[in-house]
Amino acid sequence: MSRTHRPRLGVPGWVFVPAVLGAAFVVLPLLAMLTRVDWTQFPQLVTSDSSRAALLLSLRTSAASTVLCVAFGVPMAVVLARTQFRGQSVLRSLVLLPLVLPPVVGGIALLYTFGRRGLLGHTLEVLGLQVAFSTAAVVLAQTFVALPFLVVSLEGALRTGGQRYEEVAATLGARPTTVFLRVTLPLVLPGLASGAVLAFARALGEFGATITFAGSLQGVTRTLPLEIYLQRETDPQAAVALSLVLVVVATVVITVTRRSRSAL
Repeated sequence: MSRTHRPRLGVPGWVFVPAVLGAAFVVLPLLAMLTRVDWTQFPQLVTSDSSRAALLLSLRTSAASTVLCVAFGVPMAVVLARTQFRGQSVLRSLVLLPLVLPPVVGGIALLYTFGRRGLLGHTLEVLGLQVAFSTAAVVLAQTFVALPFLVVSLEGALRTGGQRYEEVAATLGARPTTVFLRVTLPLVLPGLASGAVLAFARALGEFGATITFAGSLQGVTRTLPLEIYLQRETDPQAAVALSLVLVVVATVVITVTRRSRSAL
């Protein structure tokens, strides 16, 4: 009886060359930044009043923008993945536009929407609300650039998961809301977690839309990326130290989320 040999699946050897070069392209700049850190002054550089205020503001606003991304992004992803209607492709393109749009353009668009002379600015002013150049403006700017990351991730999870279990639940008499809460969301929870962390990380690093729409007021709108930019002009060592803090925070968030997703 002859033994059937299965073909060995492997990666072509030449693939490792561009893979290593690509990894080096990402890792080497980070290592170069480590070599420029003045470790003897590191605690003082990252614990100054302005640095701590910027970091705490970034964490608060990024968390708030992530909540908004989930609140808006989950329904948007469900509509795009589970329905068919005229103009859907155009809507999807517009929703994903911030992925390729320069952030400063997004900031200008937000300014002409929520600013004092913007499309909704007068109405908001009558209600006693001033959005531009406030902490709320930071949250809106971060949400604008981060929302597509959650939509893309969750829409992909919804399309990959299919609709079999949802159809079974509907056949058994479950209402659409029950199917959505009890079947759909649990099935795509890993995709939702992945999208949320991507949105948080993107919000944490947002710069262009924030400085255009919210400005740079210490303790109010000056997030960590803005603080790094300002410190780069006056204290390069502080800028490098704060950049490292931002890298560490982003790495921890991504690592924790990947482990949580694997556990699910």
